[in-house]
Amino acid sequence: MLARRACCSGFQAGLGLPIRATPPRQGGPRRPLQRSHVAIERRRAECYKGFMKPAGNPLLGSPAHVPVYVAQGDGPYANTRRALEPVGLLPVRGKRVLLKPNVGRVASGGSGIVTHSEVVAAAIDAFREAGAEVAVGESPIVGVDLQEAFAAAGLALVAAERGCPLVDMDRRHFVAVPVPEGQVIHELKVCPEVLEFDFLVSIPVMKMHMHTGASLAVKNMKGCLWRRSKVELHMLPAIEASEDKPLDVAIADVASVLRPHLAIVDGTVGMEGLGPSAGRARPLDAVVVSADAFAADAVACRLMGTAAESIPHLRLGAERGYGLIDLGRLAVTPDHWRDFVSPFAPPPASLAIEFPNITVLDRNSCSACQSTLLLFLTRYRERIFDYFPSRQTLDIAIGKGHADLPEGALLVGNCTSPHCGRGIFVPGCPPVGSQILDALSASSPGVNWGQS
Repeated sequence: MLARRACCSGFQAGLGLPIRATPPRQGGPRRPLQRSHVAIERRRAECYKGFMKPAGNPLLGSPAHVPVYVAQGDGPYANTRRALEPVGLLPVRGKRVLLKPNVGRVASGGSGIVTHSEVVAAAIDAFREAGAEVAVGESPIVGVDLQEAFAAAGLALVAAERGCPLVDMDRRHFVAVPVPEGQVIHELKVCPEVLEFDFLVSIPVMKMHMHTGASLAVKNMKGCLWRRSKVELHMLPAIEASEDKPLDVAIADVASVLRPHLAIVDGTVGMEGLGPSAGRARPLDAVVVSADAFAADAVACRLMGTAAESIPHLRLGAERGYGLIDLGRLAVTPDHWRDFVSPFAPPPASLAIEFPNITVLDRNSCSACQSTLLLFLTRYRERIFDYFPSRQTLDIAIGKGHADLPEGALLVGNCTSPHCGRGIFVPGCPPVGSQILDALSASSPGVNWGQS
């Protein structure tokens, strides 16, 4: 018999595997219910046999003829329902479906930062009408309160209206999943729900990305990694005799074992420029659906005015055979889908272009610190030199990979702590903008930073 346990803050976790209660301690409260590690490992083993391989995806037809569906112009809910309509959802009847949107940050729907709540609502309705049990799950970036993120994005309301569980995928212990084909990653700490549900659906936002070129359905699977283990992908050493960045190779490694059964790319409002969170919102009013996440990403890239072949993790994954990005081998509906193309501004080649006289020294930073810094600079770049009246340039460092840093730099985040004596150190993982302000104000009490 399947059992469920309710978690605090309105979240529900632990769906689908038997659970056992730990006997109460003498004189103390009953300890929380815990899952049998044997049951978890058995389910992990069952899932891993061909986990996410194309042959194991009942929603995917012939790998040589992959359909992709695009809907545009009717708003997030209608576009999603229309794009899902041709997808044969019969295999999900009686199964359990986990929807994985991009809600890793606290932001409102329509901001281009998080998945639009009405896209998720449409997916919930479509899968339930097909006879599936549906839940929505996320593992946010470090430091984000998931309950707050769900509420800000409008997903808490959507889920409450439908009685759909919201799953905090970081609440339980990870499952170690081997990566036999990995080049820089050989084992992943995966949130257990990813392995327990029968179907996994990636619902990302259509974004440009400072470090990976684009962030779509394939990269969204990074949000299935447990807690801080996501950050480890940003800390990898350079690959000898390779021009590929280790982060891009790592994302391709993740795709070798974590590929969704279905991708629903939310292009209602995307993000151009300084994605994933400090760019400009870009309305497109489109949704892309495919059972091949690489194919969905390839079409989404074209809609954004770029090519999947120029996005390293997509190129690497396609070269390994994890999916198709060759538009000539995709059956895209409708035939006139290219009419919807609306080029997004690409991410700048260097932050020094976006922020004159400021050099960002970024070595192996994660997106949490990147976002904090970019948002801070966007708001305060005109005033930051009030603190440095005798200087024309400023070095700001983020990330863990620095061998040395220039004297007088602004050091943002715990990863720069080995060099804290070189300049102004702002602790935190990540620090927030107010902490950077506090550090600068403490070093220069005469400067009024304010909040305007």
